[in-house]
Parts: sequence; C-alpha cells; structure tokens
Amino acid sequence: MPKQKLKTHKAMAKRVKVTAGGKVLRRKIAINHLRRNKSPQAVRSMDKLFPLATADTRRLKRLLPYAF
Repeated sequence: MPKQKLKTHKAMAKRVKVTAGGKVLRRKIAINHLRRNKSPQAVRSMDKLFPLATADTRRLKRLLPYAF
C-alpha cells in the first residue's frame, strides 16, 4: 500500500518564497497600514524580501513539504 501524499499549506506557500539554495524569503509587515505616515525610506525598505529566521524555517518544512 503506497504512502499518502503530504499536503502543502497553500496560505503559507503564497506568503513565502523558497530560493534554489533553500533559503526562505518573506515580506516585511505593516507595508499597507498607515502608509502615508511612514517615511519614503521605510516604505522602500518594506518592498524588499528578507530571509526568514532559522527557527521558523525548521517549522516551515512541515507546512511546505515539497519546497525543500
């Protein structure tokens, strides 16, 4: 009897990007809320992708079983 396939957590798959090297990139928070009060430098910094913390990456392997 074959093993069951593991399901990908679709909400998390939409929120992060896994690079070819196995790093997980995320977006910064609070980019849209009260945006006009933020400085242009702060808004520009939120547009970039940032690496996820190592502790969160370990947890993410259960949510995205085929991404790594």
